[in-house]
Amino acid sequence: MSTPVLLDKLLRAGAPSGYEGPAAEVWREAASFADEISVDGIGSTIARVGDGSPLLAVVGHIDEIGLIVTHIDEKGFLWFAPVGGWDPQILVGQRVEIRGKGGPVLGVAGRKPIHLLEADQRKKVVELKGMHIDIGAADREEAEALVRVGDPVVIAAEPMPVVGDRLVSRAMDNRLGAYVALESLRRCAEGKGPGGSFAAVAAVQEEIGLFGARTAAFHVRPDIAIAVDVTHATDAPGVDEKEIGSHPFGSGPAIGRGSTLSPQVFELLVETAEAEGIEYSISASGRGTSTDADVLQISRAGIPTGLVSIPLRYMHSPVEMVDLRDVEAVVKLLAAFGERLSSDWDLSR
Repeated sequence: MSTPVLLDKLLRAGAPSGYEGPAAEVWREAASFADEISVDGIGSTIARVGDGSPLLAVVGHIDEIGLIVTHIDEKGFLWFAPVGGWDPQILVGQRVEIRGKGGPVLGVAGRKPIHLLEADQRKKVVELKGMHIDIGAADREEAEALVRVGDPVVIAAEPMPVVGDRLVSRAMDNRLGAYVALESLRRCAEGKGPGGSFAAVAAVQEEIGLFGARTAAFHVRPDIAIAVDVTHATDAPGVDEKEIGSHPFGSGPAIGRGSTLSPQVFELLVETAEAEGIEYSISASGRGTSTDADVLQISRAGIPTGLVSIPLRYMHSPVEMVDLRDVEAVVKLLAAFGERLSSDWDLSR
């Protein structure tokens, strides 16, 4: 499969939590087919089709993990803090892109070379506070002409197709979910249309606290919500299926089932998958899911909420890998779910 044009554009837009503008702009432009487009107070975008009942909201967060500049020293080196959850080892030696006041500024994430480390230091895990960003500036004045404290930073790692239907990029978590939300809305609108009404949501600030989904839920007031995110692909080395279930590449959507998820929405998603001949797996959670589903289901007076996840390797790294067949299967599932919406559904628990 070739990479969908919209997904490729979304992956190339550097947009960490709180700085989602470039990715949100791509998403909004692609949503021009919708009956209505709106933006809430913190930047989450909603594209809606139809005006009937029930109203389904499919939510994918559009932010990614990143960094933020916290200090520029006298030699022109940039010091930073994380935006979202990082494994510091991954950052060593990476090329980065800072969103400077005059445009993108390229640099590298550096640390003291191994040759200069003491023997005991070589055995220690690197910490973020021991790293810096080098943009090649000679001094603070030259650096400050390009970069300010508070500028966001992402790893420079654009989409790269690999063998088969697999694609590698940073920001798969969760441009995939934002892409699926909008593409499933489009296909539903171009097909039979929703059985009620359908809203796709590109939520912001998920990686720092699930904030965008909270405000979007108040703005949209859906009758049903489905969060779309990624889960760990279980066919990668070191991943234990006994802990998280079996979700290998090619297994399609992982449909969530658990304490915070609506049993009725789960069953309806399974019924839809089976009716459409879509292969799926089941992902179980005894407590929260660590996704937007956790805040959607307790928004307002409570929203019956489901979770659909896409298997992903190497999460929170610049080489996140996905099988595009799984992405396509999730789009088909949610477009069909939108068409099957019915005011007769009993979603009470």
